[in-house]
Amino acid sequence: MTLHTTTGDGLLARIRRRPADRRTILFTGATLVTMDPALGVIDGGDLLVEGDTITAVGHHLPAGDAVVVDATGTILTPGFVDTHRHAWQAQLRRIMPDVDDLGGYVMSTLAGHATVYRPEDMYVGTRLAALTAIDSGITTMLDFSHNSRTREHSDAAIQALLDTGIRGVHASMGPHFGAWDRQWPGDLTRLKDTYFSSDDQLLTLRLAALATDEIAGPALAYGPELARTAQDLGIGVSVDAVFGTASSEAVLRWAGQGILHPEVTLIHATGLTPEAWKAMAETGTTVALAPTSDAQIGLETAVPAVDEALSAGIRPGLSIDVEVALAGDMFTQMRTLHAIQRMRAVNAAYGTDREPSRITTHDVLDFSTLQGARTNGLAGVTGSLTPGKKADLLVIQAEDLNNMPLNDPVGTVVLGTDARNISAVLVNGEPRKWNGQVLDVDLSALRREVHASRDHVLAAPHASPRS
Repeated sequence: MTLHTTTGDGLLARIRRRPADRRTILFTGATLVTMDPALGVIDGGDLLVEGDTITAVGHHLPAGDAVVVDATGTILTPGFVDTHRHAWQAQLRRIMPDVDDLGGYVMSTLAGHATVYRPEDMYVGTRLAALTAIDSGITTMLDFSHNSRTREHSDAAIQALLDTGIRGVHASMGPHFGAWDRQWPGDLTRLKDTYFSSDDQLLTLRLAALATDEIAGPALAYGPELARTAQDLGIGVSVDAVFGTASSEAVLRWAGQGILHPEVTLIHATGLTPEAWKAMAETGTTVALAPTSDAQIGLETAVPAVDEALSAGIRPGLSIDVEVALAGDMFTQMRTLHAIQRMRAVNAAYGTDREPSRITTHDVLDFSTLQGARTNGLAGVTGSLTPGKKADLLVIQAEDLNNMPLNDPVGTVVLGTDARNISAVLVNGEPRKWNGQVLDVDLSALRREVHASRDHVLAAPHASPRS
């Protein structure tokens, strides 16, 4: 088999000739890594997509009038779920690859570059992040959009998600520093009415907030007032910068106030006290880890809190965080977490007769798919190849040079695969990457827009942090 022969252009044309709601695709002969505990891994399996939904998995499924994709030699998996990314920053990728600490990031990016973003810069950055996510197999991305300086900035970020076709979660928050219209959180009502009126659509809305007032003051810190706003709108909450003593105290305070629950996600969760973890577990609060961000930027303990989460009975989702200093793909997150946790487990048992308690490749794939969907409030929608869920899936070439021979499918996905091995990406049943290429993107035009936006941001005089 040569690269991407299972997803050639002729098949794509046949698929796209049919209206999306009357389209049927049958993938045959693949290794299905379903991430559904009841289904497991199905060797030589078939998967049927009807419209936007997975309707069957198994062996020898009837083709009917479906477009048949011979997926022999491939692995089909659910699309990855990114539970937290500041997508608007994408045109500033790796501008500070050796950032020393959180303060360095905050002062350079949030107190500096963010203050000169125009709505068109929000659009360009968010679109670039979403397209790159699709290319690397991320079909759902929570955009923690904390640079909403005006209504137009929010509109631009949401439109970028719409235009890429990703399953997007727009988590809206006001900026940390600089001049802005103070329209948030009041503008959330308009956003919901304008863009999120249906429960059955690609995009969902969440309220975004910070854990404490240490960085940007009390207006952006989660508490009863913001919790009431989210409850009135019927939306979830994502809370960033959850780490250390102050956040531990905040978690206990929120639990006492009754504003911790399964629709609240706490991001990072490094350096929290056992009491805080107990409160999170008892309230069903979800957790989004950022493995490379915690380790590279050095957030509190600098150790991703996977052991703490699992000890409390919480299975976390994974996230990218900030591309200004980090990689933007889920493979890096899985491998980083897998290596750090196993290193710490062995180190803790070294010189004793204790058996190290290691996580597995299946664990980190679970975190990046099914648990990520649950963390984003989408557990019934995506995250596994379960009949009845939406068709968010990846076709991975298992016989490419860097993957062959296929011995362990989960190990191959987590430890061997990268974006070049992903032949196809479907989001909601719609091909978004095919034959190894992201679809419907004028790359030359996108490149011009990205460079122009980057140049504007870097050339513009930055506002003072407290203006």
